[in-house]
Amino acid sequence: MNEAILRINNLFCGYDGNIILRGIGFEAYKGEIISIIGPNGSGKTTLLRAVSNIIKPAKGEIIIQGENLAKISHKELAGKIAVVVQAVEPAFVTVEEYVLLGRLPYFRKYQFFETKKDMALARKYMELTDTFKLKDSPMSEISGGERQLASIARALVQEPILLLLDEPTSHLDITHQVQILELIKRLNRELGLTVLMVLHDLNLASEYSDRLILFNGSGGYIYKEGIPEEVITRVSIEDVYQTEVLIKKNPLSEKPYVILVSKT
Repeated sequence: MNEAILRINNLFCGYDGNIILRGIGFEAYKGEIISIIGPNGSGKTTLLRAVSNIIKPAKGEIIIQGENLAKISHKELAGKIAVVVQAVEPAFVTVEEYVLLGRLPYFRKYQFFETKKDMALARKYMELTDTFKLKDSPMSEISGGERQLASIARALVQEPILLLLDEPTSHLDITHQVQILELIKRLNRELGLTVLMVLHDLNLASEYSDRLILFNGSGGYIYKEGIPEEVITRVSIEDVYQTEVLIKKNPLSEKPYVILVSKT
């Protein structure tokens, strides 16, 4: 069996004493793409914030490559986990400067400038994400899809073993949605990168994921976990989303896809 990059055991967490996630437990293995799906407010983003150590568990534990998250320093964690948020805010820096920010966890004491290795890694991942041509462009002057690609490049220069993405296709047109997810799939295959991402679009999640974790709508727990064919079923989707659907099979990939049923 592959190495468990992430292991979550009986996790309870939330905000200001309000518990959102209740008894969450699963494992992510090296080279997997796992998508977290579920209705708004079900705890998907809360889970990513817990794994990235933004919020602390009230109970349970998060294990990263065999080590308890609570015992890992922020600097060490930045070399293990990289996060891509929903929407990248325009910044008054160039794309290259923005990408190089991902190397800050590797700066030594009193180091003020990037090394040749830092510059080489930035170029490598800008080329991989097709953003090198934009390296001198201000982040504030490029499109939302291009900013998302630059954000992925910045995450990659951290050289993580686990990439977390919170709705990476949010607010993007279908062309950029496919571009982002095809890139993630390519990174997964070429770098052996483990990916845990939150997606709202059930069909994209089904198409691009090895496994899905479906959160219940109100209880903050996992309703079902498994390969897309096990999770994307009519009973599961109607039960969790309270919406009538049809489930068909993609004629090319044979992955399940969801069709909404009009009530008019």
